Amino acid sequence: MAWFRRRREPQRAAGRPVDRADLEYLAEFVRTRRGVEAFIEPRTSVTETTVLLVAHDGEWTRRRTETPEIARRWAHQLSVPIYDVALLGYPQRMRDYNERQKRRPAQEN
Repeated sequence: MAWFRRRREPQRAAGRPVDRADLEYLAEFVRTRRGVEAFIEPRTSVTETTVLLVAHDGEWTRRRTETPEIARRWAHQLSVPIYDVALLGYPQRMRDYNERQKRRPAQEN
């Protein structure tokens, strides 16, 4: 039947829109850590394009961005090196940081 062959428009990932607070948060992360590098994560069926920041010790954070071009301009304004995670992959120091966090004893409140 023809209705099985109809193309649907691609669905955008659900969630909150990108706002200026996200870019301000990322800028604060850059200002308060050393050796920060940025990685662009491509859009998927679940998430929008994101920028991942990784500090010298592997600490990381991620926020949504509208396009890879906006992420590149933002990184260049702050003099942060920016890479495409689809080409380079995730840095080893980020994986090491995640492992250290898993092995850390739970802190009591």
